[in-house]
Amino acid sequence: MQNCSGWFHDNNYANRVPQTPIDKRTLSALPSPLARVIAFVGVLIAGAAGAAIGFSLVDLQCDGQCSVGTGIGLLLGAVIGAIGMSVVSVLVLRAVGEWRELADD
Repeated sequence: MQNCSGWFHDNNYANRVPQTPIDKRTLSALPSPLARVIAFVGVLIAGAAGAAIGFSLVDLQCDGQCSVGTGIGLLLGAVIGAIGMSVVSVLVLRAVGEWRELADD
């Protein structure tokens, strides 16, 4: 059976190209689970440290009843510390991924 160009359907380019063996390790942009766990723990530690800093900063400057102020300082310190560490974690995980890609070449 011929088509308009005169080639048989069984003789197309896809059938003539040799198939390369599939690599056993699938390629993924995700970092290893251990690296993700370490990054998550780092974010938690930075949030706790930021909370301690925010609490103590407000507590040192306030006299008397300051529970709302120290709570806000604690919350803002925790959020700012966790966001900052999450940015650092993302940058480090991307750098490790690029280093691994360069090492595979």
